[in-house]
Amino acid sequence: MKPSLTDALCTRCGLCCDGSLFADVELAGPAEAAGLEVMGLEIEDDDHGLLVQPCAALRGKRCGIYAHRPECCRTFECRLLQDARRGAVDVKRAGEIVAETLQRVGRVRALAEEMGQRDGRLPLQERCAEALALAGEAGPAQNRKRAALEAEMAAVEELIRKSFLGRKDQRGSARISG
Repeated sequence: MKPSLTDALCTRCGLCCDGSLFADVELAGPAEAAGLEVMGLEIEDDDHGLLVQPCAALRGKRCGIYAHRPECCRTFECRLLQDARRGAVDVKRAGEIVAETLQRVGRVRALAEEMGQRDGRLPLQERCAEALALAGEAGPAQNRKRAALEAEMAAVEELIRKSFLGRKDQRGSARISG
């Protein structure tokens, strides 16, 4: 039996949950937010509630509350999954794009850590911005790290925009309501 596209791609990716694509996601309403809080997830107050990213339910690349995940998570499909579903990109190439993106995200995280930003609970953009702010005025070695982090983050943002986000999706504080 051939694995589904979500098995082939999503369970090897996790970018929509790990803070790389989004800083938070809008929930369907207060009841959904309350239910997620009971499960130990961090929710920010808003009209409907915002699920903070990276999601605390993420276990490796899989959802630890899959059967109870919010509506926005049930309905979201990244551009890459949509492209693979309609045959615009083959599954092998989609897997290569996922692997490249994960590698680049890992490099951003490593550079941010080298620059003193070690808080893995922050979304990727925020973590990068804080690392750059920590760098301040420094010597040549720190300036090289700063330039490397800026270049790598720009490459990640372009790859994410081009491969994972549709026209209506936005980076940073996004609403992935389907």
